Amino acid sequence: MPLKLLVVASETPDEADERRRTAGASSDETYRQTVSALAPDAAIETVSCLGGGAAADGLDLAAFDGAFFAGSPIAMHQDNAATRAAADFMTRVFSVGLSAFGSCAGLQIAAVAAGGRVETRSPSMKAGFTRGIVATTEGRDHFLLAGRPLVWDAPAMHADVIAQMPPGGTVLARSKHTPVEAAEIRHGAGVFHGVQYHPEIAIDEIAAAILRQSTSLVEEGLARGEDDIRAYAAMLTDLADDPQRHDIAWRLGLDADVFEPARRMTEIRNSLAHLAARRP
Repeated sequence: MPLKLLVVASETPDEADERRRTAGASSDETYRQTVSALAPDAAIETVSCLGGGAAADGLDLAAFDGAFFAGSPIAMHQDNAATRAAADFMTRVFSVGLSAFGSCAGLQIAAVAAGGRVETRSPSMKAGFTRGIVATTEGRDHFLLAGRPLVWDAPAMHADVIAQMPPGGTVLARSKHTPVEAAEIRHGAGVFHGVQYHPEIAIDEIAAAILRQSTSLVEEGLARGEDDIRAYAAMLTDLADDPQRHDIAWRLGLDADVFEPARRMTEIRNSLAHLAARRP
């Protein structure tokens, strides 16, 4: 019997439309495509955790084998209707004992729902790729990171980080400026595994994200102007079109951890294998 999976969105309709316009898909649509490619027989449904809809309120979460939380610009260090709705939905996921995985905002939603704290990152934005991710002692033998080398890079776009892990939380990996790159969070009857980076995002989507946030990147001094950003994004697009462009990979300092799909999606593949193994 195939896995029954839930992909959870946390973008607003406007944010989802903007990402479709620039990257070709909303964040949850990208996640669904990734999960579907790795588990082609799975039955997958999508729901928003931002509230205001009967679909989320009446959803029988216990009927699913697992949930995958997509990324979004949601700022979980703020107190507003969207962040409260997202945390409440995650609390329901924990309460029914549903195993879940998430990237970026998904990890932050889980941390806040379980009693942790998120704050603005310093320096304020990680744009493009996280370099030098290292597993902790607890993470070295954890199933989530199986197949990762001692040190790896990954696609990343985020302005916030987990500043305080919740009770029941274990840090599995970290990097120089991000104290929690991968984590396990046990809360209530459930368990969540997640990463701050984006194993679901291909290089061309990173290029689109950089272009979409070009004004902020220039304001923060990460680029001298729009021309620099367009040139960088163009190299990423060329590498996505032809992964054999070793000249571009060398110039950007990227390797197969990022541009080879099988290696980039390691944590999602491991999560799916874990869900399949847990089934009776």
